Amino acid sequence: MKAAASSPDGASRIQVGVGVLIVRGAQVLLGERVGSHGAGTWALPGGHLDFGESIEACARREVLEETGLALDYIEPAPYTNDVMPGEGCHYVTCFVRAGASFGEARVLEPEKCLGWSWVDWDDMPVDLFQPLRTLVQAGFDPIDPTRSR
Repeated sequence: MKAAASSPDGASRIQVGVGVLIVRGAQVLLGERVGSHGAGTWALPGGHLDFGESIEACARREVLEETGLALDYIEPAPYTNDVMPGEGCHYVTCFVRAGASFGEARVLEPEKCLGWSWVDWDDMPVDLFQPLRTLVQAGFDPIDPTRSR
């Protein structure tokens, strides 16, 4: 995801992002961000929702573009609302829970991601990208959504 753009009148606008919680067993796929706001933090695959695009279509497109993985299924998950004043960004991120049974994630956008890793949900890195950090702090559990607060 990139920084919020300005409208023609110069005011900042809210961006809509889609974050994809790809689940395999007790793990989710995380990548280390580079080249934009949140560099050095761990994030899910995902990106901006395009005009007229469904959240599911965005999730499938972004995961394929970033990792080469094809998603088997997609389920709705919570959203977050994150204002990042230091970055000049305000994002509403729509999360989805998904599966990708076959293949391994590849770095297809090296200018945006250093590498992909499967990480235990209960042992997440400390340096999480703000929308993911907000989701974790809210108590959502993509491994067992019935356990979520």
